[in-house]
Amino acid sequence: MIDLRSDTKTKPSQAMREAMANADVGDEQDREDPTVLELERRGAELLGHDEAVYLPTATMGNQIALLILGERATEVVVEDTAHIVVSELGGAAAHAGLQVHGVRGDRGRISSEQIRETMHEDGSFHTPRTSVVALENTHNNAGGTVWPLDELREVTATARELGLKLHLDGARLMNAAIASNVAAAELGSLFDTVTLCLSKGLGCPLGALIAGSSELMHRARMEKHRMGGAMRQAGIVAAAGVYALDHNVERLAEDHARARRLGDAWAEQGLPVDLERVQTNFVHLEASALGLGEWEAVGLVRDAGVAISRTMRPGFLRAVTHLDLTDDDIDRAAELVPQALGAYVDA
Repeated sequence: MIDLRSDTKTKPSQAMREAMANADVGDEQDREDPTVLELERRGAELLGHDEAVYLPTATMGNQIALLILGERATEVVVEDTAHIVVSELGGAAAHAGLQVHGVRGDRGRISSEQIRETMHEDGSFHTPRTSVVALENTHNNAGGTVWPLDELREVTATARELGLKLHLDGARLMNAAIASNVAAAELGSLFDTVTLCLSKGLGCPLGALIAGSSELMHRARMEKHRMGGAMRQAGIVAAAGVYALDHNVERLAEDHARARRLGDAWAEQGLPVDLERVQTNFVHLEASALGLGEWEAVGLVRDAGVAISRTMRPGFLRAVTHLDLTDDDIDRAAELVPQALGAYVDA
C-alpha cells in the first residue's frame, strides 16, 4: 500500500533510531536532559525567539500558547478551518477560556481588513474583547498552502497596531520556509509564540516545540507541567528532533517536488486536482466533481493500492507526500489513482 494519507505516517529511519538509542539523557522535568536542552536551544534559534520548550505534541503547544497569550472570556480570531478550530476539541475554550471567532479565509489566509472588522474592543457588556490572533502556516485544511511574506507582515503589523497578541501554528512551518525560501526565524519572529511539529514532514515519532520570549516560555513550562506534559529521560525522543533538524529540513523540497509531479500527472489524466494549492506536500483531489462521495472515492483508491484521506473541505480528498515515499511510489500512485477513478471522469 502506498500511504499518502498524511506525513504523520512516517516512521523513524534507521539512522534516527540509532541517534535515539545513543542519546545522552537526564531528568527533563528538572532541565537536566542535555539532549532536550540542545533541541530547545536549536529550536529557539530556528524559530527566531529567545527560548523554546520541548513538548509531546504541537496541539499541546497551540493550547499553551493561547493560554499564556489570551485572557479568559476574550476572543481569539482565527481562520475558520484552522487546526485550532477543527482539530483541537474546543481546547481554546476548555484551557484558556477563549471564545473562538472563526473568519472565512482565502486559501487559509485572513486579511488585515478582516482583523479590523472582527476586532472587538473594551466597552461592551455583551461582546467579548479580542485579545489574540492565531494564524497557521502552512495551512493544513487549505491544502498545505503558504503565507506570502508580505501578507504575513501586513497582517501581523495590523494585529500589533490593534494591541493584539499573535500566535503562529507552525506545525509545518519548515515546509513553508522551504517553499517560500524564507528563513523560519524570519517567519516565526513576527509572532509572540510559534509552534513547530517534529512528527510530520521532519519524520520524528513524536514531539514539538513552542518558542517565544524567556518570560513567556517560563509560563509555557508551568502550563506544560499543569497539562501533564513533563517528562523524564526525554532525550531518547528529543534526539530524533535534533537528528531531524540536521538531516530532514532541506529534503522537504523533495516532498514538494513529488507532490507537484503527482498533482500534474493526475490533472493531465483528467482528475480534478486543485493545482493552485499544490504549494508544498499536499495534493487536493475533488471527489465531488467526479460524482463520488468522499468515502466512496477513498475506498476505490484504496482498493487500487493507494491510501489517501478526507479533508475539511467538503468533497475534497488529499494526498500528502513525505520522506517514507520513493519516486517509484509517486510514479505508481500517478498511474493507480487515475485507473481507479478514470471511469468517473466526464461521466
